[in-house]
Amino acid sequence: MHTQFLFGRYTYPLQGEGARPRVMGILNVTPDSFADGGQYQSLEYAVSHAEQMILEGVDIIDVGGESTRPGAPAVPLEQELQRVMPVLYTLRDCGKPISVDTYKPQLMREAVIAGVDMINDINGFRAPGAIEAVRDSDCALCIMHMQSTPAAMQLRPDYADVVAEVIAFLRERVDALTAAGIDPRRLCIDPGLGFGKTVEHNYALLKAGGRLVAELGLPLLAGLSRKSMIGAVTGKPVEQRLAGSIAGALAAVAHGAAIVRVHDVAETVDALKVWRAAH
Repeated sequence: MHTQFLFGRYTYPLQGEGARPRVMGILNVTPDSFADGGQYQSLEYAVSHAEQMILEGVDIIDVGGESTRPGAPAVPLEQELQRVMPVLYTLRDCGKPISVDTYKPQLMREAVIAGVDMINDINGFRAPGAIEAVRDSDCALCIMHMQSTPAAMQLRPDYADVVAEVIAFLRERVDALTAAGIDPRRLCIDPGLGFGKTVEHNYALLKAGGRLVAELGLPLLAGLSRKSMIGAVTGKPVEQRLAGSIAGALAAVAHGAAIVRVHDVAETVDALKVWRAAH
């Protein structure tokens, strides 16, 4: 594991003084997001929500203009650009690192020009031109595993050994990016909880966080906030998954996650402060 994570305009220590789990707050600018129903889609609401997250202690703001919930249809590039770019330009000097959640190379290019600090790609930079779009920038890159596509990923998730297969996929993508000349200190990995996995697959991957970090030598990002893997255990609908999501975030950190991607920033920040004090 490297001692530093290069994060665009920022540098995160991964060991020693200053090393701690970071909270990434989700800012969806979509009309059909599964968890917040698209209530932040206008620029004014998006900026207001970002400001609230900053007050709550968020470390990173992750802006997404296309819902990737199970069954979600793809969004045309122009529409995604119109949703995301005004938010990126408005927030880039807010004092917090800004991430953009996209798998489209053209949006990656525009986000890099806008000064974004991370590209968070559910497709693992597999789209033609994706690596070229980010290669010469200094932004961090989150490589996620997904089986199939958002539209079809939850129809029949199938693995012989989910942990080994996810590690093998992530290793191949890390190798592809570093072979293109990308500094490995810019990379982090995401097992893609909920992206083409059953409940059992998700919890196997959550528990294997330490193994992923050990085998790949990169920081781990975990996103399980309000997802069906929380609902399956608690029996609660999306809007009642706060406690389960916080427990999931703490479990992810206990299993080695350097970043947790969440909807409920204030509560997760508080929970992590207590967890660290007691750790």
